[in-house]
Amino acid sequence: MTDLRNTVGDRIRAIRKAKGLTQQQLAELSNLDDAYIGAVERGERNFSIDTLEKIVTALKIQPAELFQNKDDLSEPEAAQRGAIDEYAVTVSELSVKQINTLNKIVREVRRAFED
Repeated sequence: MTDLRNTVGDRIRAIRKAKGLTQQQLAELSNLDDAYIGAVERGERNFSIDTLEKIVTALKIQPAELFQNKDDLSEPEAAQRGAIDEYAVTVSELSVKQINTLNKIVREVRRAFED
């Protein structure tokens, strides 16, 4: 089971860094200790579902995102995952009004590619 803990820990670290968060900031957002976050990221802690829920909520992601190892993804899938992570970081910094405007723009761009 250590491989799964390492995979999840690596993904938590990658997503945390992609969002520009330190371990301390993630710890504050998830109401956990920063040393505990570090141990989870290194795959040293056997954490509970409750802890996992706190972390994914703080990172504003879906739990399934933690169980994918980037090494297991094809190049296009890895590129897509990276783009999604980057988009999530960008959107998380916007107001609701800005998000709504951005979503309208994305829908229009998508329609343009469908033609």
